Amino acid sequence: MANVLIQFAHPVLSKSRVHKTLLNQCSNLTNVTINDLYERYPDLYIDIEREQRLLLKHDIIIFQHPFYWYSSPAIVKQWFDLVLEHNWAYGSKGNALVGKKMMSVISCGGSREAYSPEGSNRYTVNQFLAPFDQTATLCKMTYLPPFVIHRTHRLAQTQLDEYGQQYRTMLLALAGERMELPIFQGKDYMNDFIPTLDGQLN
Repeated sequence: MANVLIQFAHPVLSKSRVHKTLLNQCSNLTNVTINDLYERYPDLYIDIEREQRLLLKHDIIIFQHPFYWYSSPAIVKQWFDLVLEHNWAYGSKGNALVGKKMMSVISCGGSREAYSPEGSNRYTVNQFLAPFDQTATLCKMTYLPPFVIHRTHRLAQTQLDEYGQQYRTMLLALAGERMELPIFQGKDYMNDFIPTLDGQLN
């Protein structure tokens, strides 16, 4: 079994139907730890040693947050700036995270079509997430395709519940090490092949 760490960041969780639904689906899963960054660090004063200990104890690191201005809420950037220290996470002596996996779980107001060269946002979600991808690479980690929920303001609760179930299925597969790296090749989103996992987990 792999240990999964969800680095969750939402400054106003009480107003988010999407992320409350996702968290409800994974709050009781074995081998899955939820680290609510805004709840723990409301003043943005991050306990670096605690966060580094958490990283060492987990095999898969997930950054779950709304897609604010084509990126993340401020505390995620603060976390990267402080926690991923030179010669700990990267650099000639920085090997603490070698071999671990990292991915993003994000919610977007725009449609998938809007995140394309022809769409209003001009670039794909994966292009906007390039800093996360490169951070993982610099730290000698493997960056997995993101799990993305689009058109969040127009989704009915039944649709959100479906996404929540997909998220739970994905986490069970990751923790159970049922996802081999070759299956990710050529996939833009983790969502694209989660339906094929349902039968394996029942």
